[in-house]
Amino acid sequence: MDTNKKDALKASLKRDREEKEKTYREQALRMFPHVCQRCGREFSGKRLRELTVHHKDGNHFNNPPDGSNWALLCLYCHDDEHGAYEHGALRPETTKDIYTPPSLGFNAFEGLRDLITSDEDTPGDG
Repeated sequence: MDTNKKDALKASLKRDREEKEKTYREQALRMFPHVCQRCGREFSGKRLRELTVHHKDGNHFNNPPDGSNWALLCLYCHDDEHGAYEHGALRPETTKDIYTPPSLGFNAFEGLRDLITSDEDTPGDG
């Protein structure tokens, strides 16, 4: 392979990697622990591909940089979340006025704020 083709291939691979890193899944995987926020299973290595990003409000275009619309769910829990819609239990069009997003059940981040916030970080009177 000549140098020009090799450089072009390297540039293309770098561009592809940078584009992938911009995706909401890659962002979510960098932000959050690799734990299903519903069942609590941990994922690493090859099994990391089983961890998916669930959009809490159902809008795949709503991707705030703070990740507030995302939940990392394993394939099984993600299917279960969407299965509630398909089975009619949580159909937004029939329950539009009373619809609330389904609970994810397990809260992987419960108590995290207390662990990472010291008394000095808490705004106070002084």
